[in-house]
Formats: sequence, C-alpha cells, structure tokens
Amino acid sequence: MPADLTGIESAAMLIPLALDEDLQQRGDLTSQATISESATATVEVVAREAGVLSGSVLIALVYQALAERMPSQALCRVQLLLEDGSPLKPGSVIAIVSGPVRALLSGERTTLNFMIHLSGIASQTAQFVERTQGSRAVLLDTRKTLPGYRTLQKYAVRCGGGSNHRMGLYDGILIKDNHLAARTDTRAADGVIAARDFLSQATLKLPVEVEVDTLEQLQDVLTVQPDIVLLDNMTPANLQRAVAIRDEHSPSTLLEASGGVNMENIGCIAGTGVDRISVGGLTHSAPALDIGYDWPNQL
Repeated sequence: MPADLTGIESAAMLIPLALDEDLQQRGDLTSQATISESATATVEVVAREAGVLSGSVLIALVYQALAERMPSQALCRVQLLLEDGSPLKPGSVIAIVSGPVRALLSGERTTLNFMIHLSGIASQTAQFVERTQGSRAVLLDTRKTLPGYRTLQKYAVRCGGGSNHRMGLYDGILIKDNHLAARTDTRAADGVIAARDFLSQATLKLPVEVEVDTLEQLQDVLTVQPDIVLLDNMTPANLQRAVAIRDEHSPSTLLEASGGVNMENIGCIAGTGVDRISVGGLTHSAPALDIGYDWPNQL
C-alpha cells in the first residue's frame, strides 16, 4: 500500500536547494559541452537491489523545478510505473522519463539522491516491521532526522509500513529525563501533572508521554495515569515486568520501548507485550538503496 502524501510538500523547498547545489547560475556545463540542445531520449529509473520504494513522487517535481530553471527546454515527461510503498526487486522499473537529454542529465543525480535515501529508509523500516509480526507493537520513528528532511524521512517510514511519532516539539508532550532533571523535583508523576495543567490552560488536547528508566519510576508515574510511558533502555525481562505492572495499575496507558533497539533484538522486544517501539535508526542510519537510470545505447 502506498503511503499517504502528508508532509511531502517540504520537497518544494528542498528540490530547488538541491538543484542550486548542482547548477548555480551556469547550469550543467558537461551536458552543454557534449550534448546537442535538440537531442531527446527516454530513460528508465530502475532498482538495482531489493527493497521498498519511496520518493518516486518526487521525480516529476524535480523535472518541473528544472524546467523553471531551463525555460528553453521542454518539460520532461514522467510515467510512474510503481507507487511509493511498492516492493522492489533488482531490475524493477520504477518510472520512465522522456525529454531533452540535457534536462534528463541535469536532473538525474538530484532525483536519485532523494530516491536512494528515502527508499533506504522505507526498506529498513519494512525489515523492522517484518520482525514485529504477530505482536501488538507499532513501530515508530523519532526526531533523529536530517535538518529540513524530517517530513520526507517520516514519509519514507510510512512507505515502509512504520508509523510516525510526533513531528516536532510543537505537536506533542514528551517529558524526558532532562526535563525532569531541570525541574526542582525529578518525580515523573509531577511532570505529568504539570503538563496536563499546561494543556488545559492552553486548551490543547494532546496525549502526555513521559520517560522512565526504572520499574520503580513506572509504578510511581502510573498513579497519575499518563497516556504513554516511554521505557528507556530496559531489558526484555524488565519490559515484560513493566507490561504486567501497567496491566494491573493503569491498563489504558500505552507502553513504548526505546533505546538500543536493533534488527536482532526487536522481535524479542515486541514479544514482551509493549504497545509501541521507537527506533531512531530508521531515519538516522538507513543505508541507501541502489537505484539508477538506464540510458539507451544511442542518444
């Protein structure tokens, strides 16, 4: 299933910046020097390895932005053959792009830079999701994203079957250990009470999440029934105990495991009964997925 396009509008800012990096005011000097202005071609955008597609929706946007910079060139035509969220295998043809060769070449690297990065995130996310099958756990991303790329990276997580945590500091309450340490007290329950008072005065309806790193802290904070408790760097054994404590004292509170989650241990963590698992590595450490242009033998 393709991901919804929420947040994809950030590409409208990033694509011109990416083209500026490559072209500045002079444009693609190599193509100008070696390719006839009248030459046209059709190329295929092809996956070189297996994975999950993300970023194909940007191909047309790149060439639209490029056409605005090169008004003398015709707009390249983009035919998408696969939707974002589609599985890929080596040789999968993602799209066909036709138009002036100079334009095709000038937009090639920008297009691929977006797609290999976003498809890498989607592919890694899908692998994590696969390892949680049969559990109740929802896989979440974090705010550990490249500056300016957050909405695109979180879009890629959705393409891979994951879900988004809060988008930023503006749309959710997450009381972490540093917030508690900066207060005159460090009791997590008091932080939850303060957050609820603030939301009430601001007439905002948002869930309150709080971080704990011991079972004793969990027992204490459950007395005020937070919406979500983030269990930081707990062992699977303690996560299982935390679920039992939650079930007894505040069944409506969701439990989120975070910290040290990787491909090897996520299945075990999901099996403890937690409701959510957040993984910063979905966005900050995803390897690129190899995607390229297949050019005709003769231009």
